[in-house]
Amino acid sequence: RPHVEEPGGVDALVCRTRPRAGGSGLEAMRVPVQAGCSLRAASGTAADAARRAPHERRSFSPSNPYPHSSIRYSRHMATTTAGELGTTEFRLSFTEDDKTISPWHDIPLEAGDGCYNMVTEIPKYTKAKMEVATKEENNPIAQDMKKGKLRDYHGPIFWNYGCLPQTWEDPNIEHPELKVSGDDDPLDVVEVGSASLEMGSVTAVKPIGVLAMIDDGELDWKLIAINKADPMAAEIDDVSDLEAKMPGVVSGIREWFRWYKTPDDKPLNGFGFDEKCLPKADAIKVIEETNEQWKALKEGKVEAGKLWLA
Repeated sequence: RPHVEEPGGVDALVCRTRPRAGGSGLEAMRVPVQAGCSLRAASGTAADAARRAPHERRSFSPSNPYPHSSIRYSRHMATTTAGELGTTEFRLSFTEDDKTISPWHDIPLEAGDGCYNMVTEIPKYTKAKMEVATKEENNPIAQDMKKGKLRDYHGPIFWNYGCLPQTWEDPNIEHPELKVSGDDDPLDVVEVGSASLEMGSVTAVKPIGVLAMIDDGELDWKLIAINKADPMAAEIDDVSDLEAKMPGVVSGIREWFRWYKTPDDKPLNGFGFDEKCLPKADAIKVIEETNEQWKALKEGKVEAGKLWLA
């Protein structure tokens, strides 16, 4: 857990695993992290996360509680895992001051400087379809299931994928132009930066644009954003910048999400607004609208159904 120390002091102890002597499995090790340094070197890669022992606690520095994040939490923020990744028992939960919190409801939406906080569910180049479990108590991250089986993409996703906390696409509200309603989930984010973001990390991202995906008759917005700390972030502020600096990325995202369900004999997904990626101003409008819909949900103004709220 994070501890406030004098500059230069050890401010966190991060758990990770290493091969046990003699080659008989893995053992836990604790790595001190100096104040103000990035935790990526200490916490390891997504592969390390996949090997993490059940019930292990992750700890973060208050100066940088998650890699590249601008969030400021109180003294004790951590994530814990239970069960083994790739099983129905796996859960990644969030705690603050030793109290379990919801990544959907308790992490703030805004990160300052026009950025928003993204909760990473699926790191880039991975296939397991992980998601914030909106119907489970405290909304841990778990692997999605369908017909009793864990869901995996048929190929890796090429971008970091997650959601914005404190947003919700209301299935009771029909879009006036598209004539379809929300998908009953938080707003999805496709992060196009160069770094792989770890599952459960919270990252300040700049909104760039938004695609109006229509999946099985539901509106499923895909916000395109970039990690605020990415080397390219200062040069990319809108869709036109993204097309100039990273040509093909927008069309790649659109086609990936168009086709990804077809190996399961599902139809192609469609996109509204002539399949265009709407500019940043529209993306911010979608963020604000879904935040208002989440507020109405939390205040009991709309029926929650099976969603876990408190």
